[in-house]
Amino acid sequence: MPAPGPGASFFDVRAQVPRPLQTTVETTTAAGSTESAVYERGDVRLIAHEIDHLDGLLPMDRMRPGVRLVPVEEYRTTAEATGRPWSYE
Repeated sequence: MPAPGPGASFFDVRAQVPRPLQTTVETTTAAGSTESAVYERGDVRLIAHEIDHLDGLLPMDRMRPGVRLVPVEEYRTTAEATGRPWSYE
């Protein structure tokens, strides 16, 4: 089940983007062999974000309907008020 969490920052806003908590990525080495790596939690969010860029997708393309962009100041206030940032679960 994808976990909503901070998925991106666009200078002055944050986007809540659902991402899996784990993913496996296959890559091709310079020698032509295939390798795979498993990423979890924060790492998978970063990797998936960058792969989206390679596919021409922006975080807004992954946002659920009705979810709004959150101004960074509001995001910071929420984190300060709760004592922690948005949860990955």
